Amino acid sequence: MNAIIIAVIALGSFYMAYKFYGGFLAKKIYALDPDRKTPAHEFEDGFDYVPTDKRVLWGHHFTSIAGAAPIVGPAIAVIWGWVPAILWVVLGTILMGAGHDFGALVVSLRHKGKSIGELTEDVLNPRSRTLFLFIILFLLLLVIAVFALVIAVLFNKYPIAVFPIWFEIPLAIFVGYSIYRFKWGATIPAAIALVVMYITIWIGSQHPITMPDTFLGSGLVTWEWIIIIYAFCASVLPVWTLLQPRDYINAEELIVGLGLMYAGLFVVAPTIVAPAVQAHPEGAPSMIPFLFITIACGAISGFHSLVSSGTTVRQLDNERDAQMVGYGGMIGEGILSTMAVLACTAGFTTVALWKEHYSSWGAAAGLGAKVGAFVDGGARFIQGLGIGESFATGIVVVLVVSFAMTTIDTATRLQRYVIGELGSDYKLNFLKNRYIGSFIAAFSALALCLLKAGGKGGLILWPLFGTSNQLLAGLALVMVTVWLYKTKKPTIYTFLPMCFMLFMTMWAMLVNISNYWNSENWLLMAIGSILFILALWLVGEAYLAFKKGRSATT
Repeated sequence: MNAIIIAVIALGSFYMAYKFYGGFLAKKIYALDPDRKTPAHEFEDGFDYVPTDKRVLWGHHFTSIAGAAPIVGPAIAVIWGWVPAILWVVLGTILMGAGHDFGALVVSLRHKGKSIGELTEDVLNPRSRTLFLFIILFLLLLVIAVFALVIAVLFNKYPIAVFPIWFEIPLAIFVGYSIYRFKWGATIPAAIALVVMYITIWIGSQHPITMPDTFLGSGLVTWEWIIIIYAFCASVLPVWTLLQPRDYINAEELIVGLGLMYAGLFVVAPTIVAPAVQAHPEGAPSMIPFLFITIACGAISGFHSLVSSGTTVRQLDNERDAQMVGYGGMIGEGILSTMAVLACTAGFTTVALWKEHYSSWGAAAGLGAKVGAFVDGGARFIQGLGIGESFATGIVVVLVVSFAMTTIDTATRLQRYVIGELGSDYKLNFLKNRYIGSFIAAFSALALCLLKAGGKGGLILWPLFGTSNQLLAGLALVMVTVWLYKTKKPTIYTFLPMCFMLFMTMWAMLVNISNYWNSENWLLMAIGSILFILALWLVGEAYLAFKKGRSATT
């Protein structure tokens, strides 16, 4: 099968879905009202609540939800074959992920910008709110700790990314001040930043920077310290100074990078060398249900509901922008994940090379293998346009690391919000201070990293991330579905995805808990069991909310 055929079908499906299904949800289900005041205007403070141009906000939202996960997930899952991977990416994005993100954003909009955790109190009850917040707290701790490690590993593996990634910080500040202080608009400053960004990528490809061992430890541990300090700073600064403009630049960078990869794919016209279906790869868990856990962000991800209802909702200028930002942001991620599938199946020149890379689950699941397959495949496509190997590799690597950086700074800000919300619950008002909350969010993750030699402590709990993340997606859909039910709107469009995600995730969690028991991994078994029980509890609370009947329209 030629990869061009798959690319055309996938891209065409995404376009049609945004135009028709996304439009249907916007008009008929959520009834977006351009005259309704958004939380960004109602609570505007110039810090977290900032009405934002929809193009800039789309960039922030898209790069915040994307990260490296929509690349590494498909890079592993193609071991089961390219057909199940591409079907789940395309259909999951259109029918589940985009609706999940869109729904979380709209429900938060209608409840004064409350996060999905806070919304639980309004939609279900106060008891459920606390349960949900602790699940979110655990998930974000894992995200921050592991992405600090991921970025550090990528800096060590690809030192060509170091200079452009850190030079992007002053570029983002330049864009932020140009838009909000100097009132230059977004177009010219962003265009200047994008050109400079690609110049820095070329410089980085010619002059890679390697971190030596320091008084903090190895080069990798030193990078983790630097990354966590950066995440703390990004969390305490006003959103318009660094977080938002950096994400906007990254979004432009991705559009250009993806455009180059897709253009190169059409020039190279590669054949997919991976098998269509490979049900039982060596050492791999069962394809069902683990395909739907392995490919998370590329199809549907609970982390997205945190971004939609945590940072994005506080910057939405107009309700009518919610379709572009919420549904459209996930469509963008589906396009990225589609490229990840193609790069990891058609980016290899021969079947033998693919089989060597994907010889077993252990071989495919390593971080270097996951990222390397995408980088090599994507760079091969770009080289088809006549771009040199070093520069092409730099473009793809910086794209991956940029997204990982946006994930960690957004996750740290979100964790600061969660800590503040829990502080309110337990009358610990000092936790609402942005410096204290950000410090706890960032440095608790660093402490987790340093629990294990070499800064790899986050990997102790990482096996729980996939199921806890997809569990959160199912629970977010529970919130949206109950809200639709209470406001007398059709629920079928979120109810069916909710049932699917809860069933698959619960199944996978039970399998994992059984495996942890058999391997005597009591820590993971205990935490996994607690998460499973909390999930059942929340589903039970949702059932009781349904039984109470429909309330007046909120």
